[in-house]
Amino acid sequence: MNTEITKVAFIGTGVMGSSMAGHLLERGFEVCVYTRSQEKAMGLVERGAVWRSSAKEAARGADVVITMVGYPKDVEDVYLGENGILNHAKNGAYLIDMTTSTPTLAKQIYHQAKERHLHSLDAPVSGGDIGARKGRLTVMVGGDKDAFEACLPIFHSFGANIIHQGEAGAGQHTKMCNQIAIATNMIGVCEALAYADAAGLDPESVLKSISSGAAGSWSLSNLAPRIIAGNYEPGFFVKHFIKDMEIALDEADRMGLDVPGLTLAREMYVKLSSQGESDSGTQALYKLFHDKK
Repeated sequence: MNTEITKVAFIGTGVMGSSMAGHLLERGFEVCVYTRSQEKAMGLVERGAVWRSSAKEAARGADVVITMVGYPKDVEDVYLGENGILNHAKNGAYLIDMTTSTPTLAKQIYHQAKERHLHSLDAPVSGGDIGARKGRLTVMVGGDKDAFEACLPIFHSFGANIIHQGEAGAGQHTKMCNQIAIATNMIGVCEALAYADAAGLDPESVLKSISSGAAGSWSLSNLAPRIIAGNYEPGFFVKHFIKDMEIALDEADRMGLDVPGLTLAREMYVKLSSQGESDSGTQALYKLFHDKK
């Protein structure tokens, strides 16, 4: 362990954050936690984490402050508000936002942090609840290289594919690439399973054939089995995926880039959400195809 980094504050212990904070405890870091619903943190407290009553209290005294909250507005509040992290983190602390947020906000936090002698990294992740539990997340990092290297012991606690992508905001831009690729891939996964069902095939046998061939993908290997089992519990919420796609669409528009596949996927997920599936996992997209039968 990096002896300079021992105390970690983890803000936002949801579906993925809880597992990630758990890995930090297993690695011997002193972890304090804060999340809006205290119940979600009790499992971590039972394992040795210390509960704090606010983000401000969690940030005080921590060598590293990690945030994994819901939306860019939440990120803005937790960092830039009067009781936010920037006003209360100790001098020289490392601030790592692992929320999927906007590149513009990541840059804003970076510059304001630098003015306060703080080190800011944007480090969104991919791998869902499975990757978080297994400690095999992909971590995409933007910010100063020396800050990235100092925080590698943190990233290695729960990540297996950890890459410094460039300056502040580059981690968030890379996550947009990830979400764009997933968006249209999920349509393909659902269409393939719907086709197999309509053709009277055994979907599990079909999956054995196509998941290891050229059609193979993380979604096909990890989410298609959940669809077959009728399991639509969230590894990643539909409502958060819509948020990510809208960020990507805004950024693409700003760059003058046409993304028709992403546009279609966003429309389909908005329709799914309107049918009461906001808190379901992204694999619930299959219901749009299943309901047409």
